[in-house]
Amino acid sequence: MASNSTSTLFFLLLLPVLFVCVTPQQQKHSTQINLDSSISPRSPRSSWSSPSGYFQFGFYHEGSGFKIGIWLVGTEQNTVVWTANRDDPPVTSNAILSLDQNGRLLLRTEHGQKKIIANTTYSATSASMLDSGNFVLYNRSHIIWESFKYPTDTILGDQVLSAGQELFSSQSDTDHSTGRFHLKMQLDGNLVLYPINTDDSSIDAYWDSETFGNGFKFHLYLNRTGLLAIMNTSSSEMVSRLSLGGGGGSSSSENNQKVALYRATLDSDGIFRLYSHGVDDKNNGKVKEAVMVWKALKNPCEVQGFCGINSFCTIFDEQPNCLCIPGSDYVDFNQKTLGCLRNYTDEGCVDGKENTTFYGMEKMDNILWGDIDYMEASMSMEECKNSCLEDCNCGAALFEQDDYGRDLCKKQKLPLRYVRRDFGNSISTTAFIKLSKMNETKSINGTNSVPTTELVPPRRTQQVITSKKVLIQILVTVVVFVIFSFVSLAISGIYIFKIRILREAIEID
Repeated sequence: MASNSTSTLFFLLLLPVLFVCVTPQQQKHSTQINLDSSISPRSPRSSWSSPSGYFQFGFYHEGSGFKIGIWLVGTEQNTVVWTANRDDPPVTSNAILSLDQNGRLLLRTEHGQKKIIANTTYSATSASMLDSGNFVLYNRSHIIWESFKYPTDTILGDQVLSAGQELFSSQSDTDHSTGRFHLKMQLDGNLVLYPINTDDSSIDAYWDSETFGNGFKFHLYLNRTGLLAIMNTSSSEMVSRLSLGGGGGSSSSENNQKVALYRATLDSDGIFRLYSHGVDDKNNGKVKEAVMVWKALKNPCEVQGFCGINSFCTIFDEQPNCLCIPGSDYVDFNQKTLGCLRNYTDEGCVDGKENTTFYGMEKMDNILWGDIDYMEASMSMEECKNSCLEDCNCGAALFEQDDYGRDLCKKQKLPLRYVRRDFGNSISTTAFIKLSKMNETKSINGTNSVPTTELVPPRRTQQVITSKKVLIQILVTVVVFVIFSFVSLAISGIYIFKIRILREAIEID
C-alpha cells in the first residue's frame, strides 16, 4: 500500500516535467501540414505559420488581389521574402491553396483553373513552414521540395545562393513581380549585379565581389548570425566576407530564442542589402522593423540602368532622380525611370558631314556614362565639341583627362545608357549633347527636359519668381504706389494751408 502511494506521488511530481517535455513535440506536430489541408483568403486560415510564428506561408494581399508567398510577420508591417509564380496576376479571394490527397501543392482559382505551386518528382506526404523561413514538402521523412532552392529576391539565414543561381529584384516594395535588376552567382566564382535584359557583360555590371574560383565553385551564404560571405563549395572555406556584422551574439544561450533574424535582399532600386530584424518577444514573437547592416553600393546612381536611355541619374535630397538629357522628353512623365526619347528628327548629312546649321551642342559638367564609345582621340575641349557636332554618328561627346593628364574626347552614339551626374568624382568631366536648334529653347525650358547648367533642387518652402513680366508688374505697382503717396501728401498739405489762412482771416475780423 505504501509502495503504491509512493509510486502515485512520484508520478504526480513527474507529470509537470513530462508535460514540459512533450509540449515542444506537440507544437512541432501542430505545424505539420497534412494531406487534404487547405487555406484561402476567405477562410479563417489564410496562411500556415512556422512554430515560432516568425514566418508564414500563404496568401498575402497585393494590388487588387492576393499572391502566394512567405513573409516575416512584423509588428507594424509584414516583409515578403519569397513569392510563388511571381509574374502571374494576383488571384481573387475565392482562390484555394491545398496540399491535396495526391500530394500536390495546388492552387485553384475561382474560374476553376489549377496550377502546381511546387513541382516534385515524388508525391508529398506532408509539408511544414520552418522557423528558418524555408517552406518544405516531405515524402515521409525526406525533403522533396523546399523554397530555399528557388529564391526570388531574398536569401535568409542558413540559405545558400549556389553557383549559377540568381536573385531578381521586385518591381517595388508593394509589387513583387520581377523587377529590373539581378544578382548572379556566376560559375567563375564572381558575384555580380546586372540590369536585366542585357548581355551580362562587364560593361553592364555595376558591382561585383571580385572573387574568382579558378576552377573551384563558390556560393553565397548567409548564416543565422548575419555573416554574409562567399564560400568555397568544396572546402567550405570562406573566400570573401561581404558583411562587416554577424558572427555571433544574435541568439540566447539560455533558451535558444532568436534575438535577430537576418535577410539579404536585392531591393527594387538595384542595390543588394543585408537587413536585421529584431524579435519582439512582448508582441507574440513578431519581428521589428528592418535595420540595414550592409549594402553593396553607397551611391544609388551607380546602379547601371536605374535611369533609362537618354536620361541621367542625379541625387536630390539624398534620393536618386532621373532627368532627361537636353533634346529629349520623358517616355512617361509618371514613370521617369523608363527613360527619354529625342524630341527632334535627323536632318541628314551633307557631303558626309552633319548639317551644322540645324544643330547645336549643349554643355553639361560632371557627367559620366558607362557605355562603350565608338571613337576616342586626344584633342582639346573645343575640338571635341566641334568634332561631335560635325559627325553624323555622334550624339554626345565626353571630354576628360586621363591618368597622365592628356585631354581625351570620347564620342558616343545615341541612345545614351548608364548616364549619371557625379559631383564627387575626382576627375573633372564635361559632356556635349547634340540637339536641334529648332528645339533648343524647348529642350532647355520645356516641361520634360532640364537646364544644362548646375542643377539645384527646388526649395519646397520658397517660390522663386523667374518671369520678367511678373517682375515688371511688381515694379510698376511699387512706382504707382509711391507716386500716389506723394500726390496724396501734396493735396493734404494744400488743404491744411488753406484751412490755416481761413482761420487767420476769421481771427482778424
